Amino acid sequence: MGTTAPVVRGDGPTTAPLPPYARVPVLSAAATLVMVLLATANRYGFHRDELYFRMLDPAWGYVDQPPLIPLLANAMTDLVADEPWAVRLPAIIAVVSATLVAAAITRELGGGALAQGLCAWTFAFASFPLVAGHVLVTTSTDLLAWLLASWFAAKALLRGDERWWLAVGAVVGLATYGRLLIPWWVLGMVAGFLIVGPRRPLTSRLFWAGGAIAALLALPNLVYQVVNGFPQLDMGAALAENNADEVRVMLWPFLFIMLPAVWVVGLVALWRRAEWRALRAFVVAFVVVVVLTFVGGAQFYYPVGILAVLFAAGWVPTAAWLARSSTAVRVGIGALLAVFTAVGVVISLPVIPESTLGGTPVPGINVAAADQVGWPAYARQVADVWETLPAEERDRAAIVTSNYGEAGAIDRYGPALGLPTPYSGQNALHDQARPDGTETVVFVGGQYGYATTLFDTCEVQDRLENGADVDNEEEGVPVAVCRGPLRPWPELWDDLRHLD
Repeated sequence: MGTTAPVVRGDGPTTAPLPPYARVPVLSAAATLVMVLLATANRYGFHRDELYFRMLDPAWGYVDQPPLIPLLANAMTDLVADEPWAVRLPAIIAVVSATLVAAAITRELGGGALAQGLCAWTFAFASFPLVAGHVLVTTSTDLLAWLLASWFAAKALLRGDERWWLAVGAVVGLATYGRLLIPWWVLGMVAGFLIVGPRRPLTSRLFWAGGAIAALLALPNLVYQVVNGFPQLDMGAALAENNADEVRVMLWPFLFIMLPAVWVVGLVALWRRAEWRALRAFVVAFVVVVVLTFVGGAQFYYPVGILAVLFAAGWVPTAAWLARSSTAVRVGIGALLAVFTAVGVVISLPVIPESTLGGTPVPGINVAAADQVGWPAYARQVADVWETLPAEERDRAAIVTSNYGEAGAIDRYGPALGLPTPYSGQNALHDQARPDGTETVVFVGGQYGYATTLFDTCEVQDRLENGADVDNEEEGVPVAVCRGPLRPWPELWDDLRHLD
């Protein structure tokens, strides 16, 4: 479409030029982000979720998520290397792409080189994009999907070209393979069209054609949910039961920690600017997503996708204000952003030596950092306990862990230590396999107290220690030997099942 396109103002489009694409500042931000993420990708170790993903057999879906992220983790493991840096390559690509799209949204809304460059640099090195780019999690691809859908929707609304709704539908449908959260974006946008307008998308055949494309692409996910009794609802309820009180408190400060508060400027500008009147639905969508996050109580970071859109919009008026401000103001704002970036890098990336990490507040702020520490040490401790079993007993024994991180660590590091494939009752691992026929179990983790009621005898042999004094979920939990299951394994296995 070039750099000039019809722009919707009021009831009809007029012609206005798009600002030139700020190649140097935007691409330099993306290139720097690539280098930083690659340089830190192999520090510490696998994240617990990555260990879990690489352990899952390929499937159309799982009780806790759609198929894409485990598929990517296994592909990187098999085709590139079974190392953290390889598993994280898709996350790096996704978040670098999200940086480019965020800057493109700023340009779409009239932001020049300064606005685009500031958006790219501050987004790339904000705390949440850094975490999502450093570890492969469902948010890594979902952040990109929300930004892409929003960029295409903005084009349809501002430029008067309804063909973009087809692209929106394609993004929404494909996004469901990474995480089933983007329907919240759709719900928020439709609510916005109904409440504040414009209502013309709701009467557009191409808008509904985009919806049909989304539904068609997402159909396998929907079929999986229907056939399996909507496990995503069970998973959401389990997350809320475990997290809701904490999430409802953490949600509000983390809106200002995940991305700089420029998003507040974007929120106000999207609501008040006459030339952005067609985009007011994004404000309603933000409110809808925040309310759903608060009510649902599953994870505090669910609004980050729509927050990123407001952030990109906010740099248009903010950059204009900076351009006409005094040197002292620009220096002061630059210093604040530099501090925010430095803190974000320290909190989000493994720049602190692992040996001293436990003495800092980082593990308490960023759980993802704590969840990358100690896995090889934990596997060695389990191997030490396993070796205490007589050889003839080991032939009929199994390892059962309380969570998927422990199982994933043993699956990754255990073969070199002579350990068999472990079992776990958490999430999709419960459905993948169970230890039928065994009389002896090396039991690992926080479910040990309950496990003592399922076996004739249980004896703690060791407690996990990561050696770095990092207080994560595994630190201090028992490694025990349990013998004599009191009921058949199918019954015991259902008792050990849990979602989290």
